[in-house]
Parts: sequence; C-alpha cells; structure tokens
Amino acid sequence: MRRSAINRAYRDALACLTRNGWALPPRPLWDITDFGLGDFDAFGLTLVNLATEPEYCEKLMFARDGQTTPCHCHARKKEDIICRSGRLMLKLWPARPGTGASEGQSFPVQVDGVKVQVVSGEPLVLAAGSRVTLIPGVWHLFAPQGGDCVIGEVSTANDDQNDNFFLDPAVGRFPGIDEDEPAAVRLVSE
Repeated sequence: MRRSAINRAYRDALACLTRNGWALPPRPLWDITDFGLGDFDAFGLTLVNLATEPEYCEKLMFARDGQTTPCHCHARKKEDIICRSGRLMLKLWPARPGTGASEGQSFPVQVDGVKVQVVSGEPLVLAAGSRVTLIPGVWHLFAPQGGDCVIGEVSTANDDQNDNFFLDPAVGRFPGIDEDEPAAVRLVSE
C-alpha cells in the first residue's frame, strides 16, 4: 500500500470521525490496511485502537462506501460490532463458508442484546446504534451500506497477529508499505 494512500485514508477517517463528534485519545494507535490485496478502495479499513488491555480491547473503525472487510473469524476473541454512524451490512456463518455445514443454516446471534436467528451468508444490516455480538468461530465480513460508516468494536483481548483467520489465503492483516511520501501518522504495525 502506498504511503500516500495511507495518509489520505488517515485524513479522510479523521475528518469523518470529527464530523461525527468522536474525540480521539491523545495518542491514538492507527491501523490502516488493504489486507495485503492491493485494492484499498474495495478491501480496506481504517481503525483506531482506543484501548488495548490484557482483558479487553476497543476500536473505532471507518469504512468508505464500497470497502469490504474480508471474511474472517477469531478463535479466541468475542466481539461486539457496533454501527456508530451510517448503515453496516454483515454476513455471518457459524462455520467456515463453503462447507456444507454452514450454507443456508439458521443460527442464533445476539443483536442489540436479543438472541435472533440469522441465516448464514444472508445480509444482516445494522442501523446506527445497533450492535451484533460475535462469539469465537463465527465467520464474518462487513461493509458499509449506502454511504460511509463509522464502526465500533468492543472485544475481549485482541491479538491481530495470531487470531485473525481469513477465508482467502491471499489476505493478510497488515499491508506492505511503499514509501512514496512522508508519513502523516505511523501505524500500529510499524
């Protein structure tokens, strides 16, 4: 990923968060990724780590309209994904997508603290303020629906190096960086 694209993503996210009234901590930890796919506009996400503790983690994320966070799961992390502004579309699977056990299956998840049945692979759309609770092993992807989106995440301890399992083996959690201009911000992965 070019440093100029990282700088642009940083500025765009900062402007969106400011417009939406989010005050960041004094030394936020930025994480901007194209998931190693080389197409930030299609597969990209801008994250700010607000709290990284041994017991819990909190993140604020910005996704532009058209960006998808690729399908993945966590073996240990339980997380709430919260739509903070805009609309957020998720697709969920109780097992690895593409296996007979996961296709078209109805399974329970908590949405806004209430257990509901969702169908694997079918869109679940969250309006601003709504949240879905994902337990370890639930595969998921997400993307804004109809405009940019601010997304929150509150989770148990976070281990981005060892607890992200992507469906596509070409996907990587952190980007390689081509230094085509000076950094506006250093990333958590640097």
